Amino acid sequence: MQENKNVQRTISFDSHDGLHLAAHQWGEPRAHPVLLLHGGGQTRHAWGGTAKVLAEQGLRAIALDMRGHGDSDWHPQGQYQIENFVADLIAVCDQIGKPPALVGASLGGIVALLACWQKGADIFSSLTLVDVTPRLESSGVERVLSFMHAHLDGFASIEAAAKAIADYVPERKATGNTSGLTKNLRQRDDGRYYWHWDPRFLDHIGHMRESDIEHMQGAARAVSIPALIVRGRMSDVVSEETVQEFLHLVPHAEYADVSGAGHMVAGDRNDAFTEAVCDFLNRYPVS
Repeated sequence: MQENKNVQRTISFDSHDGLHLAAHQWGEPRAHPVLLLHGGGQTRHAWGGTAKVLAEQGLRAIALDMRGHGDSDWHPQGQYQIENFVADLIAVCDQIGKPPALVGASLGGIVALLACWQKGADIFSSLTLVDVTPRLESSGVERVLSFMHAHLDGFASIEAAAKAIADYVPERKATGNTSGLTKNLRQRDDGRYYWHWDPRFLDHIGHMRESDIEHMQGAARAVSIPALIVRGRMSDVVSEETVQEFLHLVPHAEYADVSGAGHMVAGDRNDAFTEAVCDFLNRYPVS
């Protein structure tokens, strides 16, 4: 009997310092892995539609909850510095056993780029960055951070959370279906719904200093594996200018500009995003 490649399985990994990291997997376990890293404040559920298509194409899709997010452990002392996320990614790649194709959105992309620089090109078979570049537009970053800080006291209902998101991304067509939100919210004993991530994470993210930008630019210059940058054309975090700066640093990188999408490209235009990623991966097959 042929195995259903769309079956979602729950798996786990160990962080570099002993935390439990939750993940979902689709596809044949022996197939070449594609590791999907969400952005800050998101969870592995951001990748469900893309992961199923990757599995249908014969790949092993793994969507990871990074530390402090989703069903992964929160660090007891709130250790969410960028170097912790990088060390976790390196540990997960070691446990996967073969270099995955890496797809990283926003924070996930920053972590991937720095891990690639720290461990060398052979840690990944390819690198896809989703709406993230070494230099980001400060106004867009501020808008993201303001949204994340604004709702730390939770929501009275799922519908209130849906309205907050609709106000934040008015360009995204509302479906009226709030069931997907239940994967990213948790109701506590006080009856309110809270984002499913550790708010102490916000203590360690913010605007990049010039030294941070230079560090990221150095990491980009060292990329030698096949690379793709995907931008949401309506993004206020990554601009056409910052993409061109990245392409100057990584001349062999490919570029996909997804119309009708903002910073959360996979959520805004999942079909177009998935098509761009699959087209890229299909042209760089790994046995």
